[in-house]
Amino acid sequence: MKKICAITNKGSIIGGGYSNRTRATKFNPTGKKRKYPNLQKKKLFIPELNKSVNLEISARGLRTMKKRGAYATLLKAGLLETK
Repeated sequence: MKKICAITNKGSIIGGGYSNRTRATKFNPTGKKRKYPNLQKKKLFIPELNKSVNLEISARGLRTMKKRGAYATLLKAGLLETK
């Protein structure tokens, strides 16, 4: 399964692990490290559809769903079909 949020479409990024002082004193430093989003497996009950949905979403996506509502957010993300 891909490590991508279903709501925000956030994926992994590559970040460096060296400070500028280390870069200045070492020969050819390679501090690349892949960083992944904070994904959570959640089972959500959607009252409008009267059923549960399993999702793997990031913590930011959970906050978005809490603010806008689960049904509206899932519709906007294209994860639910309109009636």
